[in-house]
Amino acid sequence: MDSVLSPFAIACVVTTLGIAGCFLADRSSLKVAEWVGKPAASLAFVWLGVHTANGSEAPAVRAFLAALFLSLVGDLALMRKTNAAFLGGLGAFLLGHVAFVVAFILRGISLPFAIGMVPLVMLVAVPVSRWLLPHVDGPMRAPVIAYMTVISAMVVCAVGTYGHAPAPSIVVAALMFFVSDLAVARQQFVVKNVSNRLWGLPLYFGAQLIFAASVLR
Repeated sequence: MDSVLSPFAIACVVTTLGIAGCFLADRSSLKVAEWVGKPAASLAFVWLGVHTANGSEAPAVRAFLAALFLSLVGDLALMRKTNAAFLGGLGAFLLGHVAFVVAFILRGISLPFAIGMVPLVMLVAVPVSRWLLPHVDGPMRAPVIAYMTVISAMVVCAVGTYGHAPAPSIVVAALMFFVSDLAVARQQFVVKNVSNRLWGLPLYFGAQLIFAASVLR
């Protein structure tokens, strides 16, 4: 019974219901389902992170919680389907990834692991940029390139901190986050299709839950 009522299980249930609300909104005129479901899912990973931190004042943990909170802000911004809202959400997530990078550095980084990850990330990031950027209008290109750079740095630093003190969940969550953003980019700039959210939302919220449950352990 304890496992069912664990904070992680509670957050997973709330997140699942929240994602279901988003899918329901996509398939019907009941848009309120997303306006309730998505904030609930985002609040779930912030709550889980705060609970797991258990009052820790370690700088790395504080930076990590700031990253989760900035992700919540980004989620709320992206609920409004305007270019201004998208830019606001993009900015919040960019700052969130900067906070993740700071948290990983404060936790400790193995330079050989981080440097070794750079070419692997580039093998993905370069083709993605060639696929995506032709679809991005001029004023949006710089913010998108900046975001792609920062999230790539986040993945590199996640692997770097794993090299310092192994924590597989951090690397798994970072990779899931990176892949989930491909769905966001495809939806925003390439093809608007419900299939983008069908795989993007579970990956994204799953990544955040794994991050929140780890809190840099």
